[in-house]
Amino acid sequence: MGNKPAVFTHEQLEAYQDNPFRQRIAQVFSEDGDGHMTLNNFLDMFSVMSEMAPRDLKAYYAFKIYDFNDDDYICAWDLEQTVTKLTRGELSAEEVSLVCEKVLDEADADHDGRLSLDDFQHVILRAPDFLSTFHIRI
Repeated sequence: MGNKPAVFTHEQLEAYQDNPFRQRIAQVFSEDGDGHMTLNNFLDMFSVMSEMAPRDLKAYYAFKIYDFNDDDYICAWDLEQTVTKLTRGELSAEEVSLVCEKVLDEADADHDGRLSLDDFQHVILRAPDFLSTFHIRI
């Protein structure tokens, strides 16, 4: 038992622990949304986060991760949470608000003040680095 290779390297574990969305990822992939994952939930997460997962599947789960209030839309509040986590709180409230406004201006195709899954997927199609960044290497 002691000679088995590690499933994760130290660097991989540190990268996950440093991920500002780690708690939200666990919530999205857990069955009841509490962040407590079963082995099957964990395997589902790694399947979606694998480099081989289809773009549409990755986009769907990225959308769910960024939809903090779980209303099936990414609204200004969800965007504020996302930008704050991505920038680790280094932007002022005004800067966060400006970024969120720009995102909605660019991505909100039906101009309803929030992003639907379709709006989000349309943006992802124009983001060539999405597939290379939305994964966990094992």
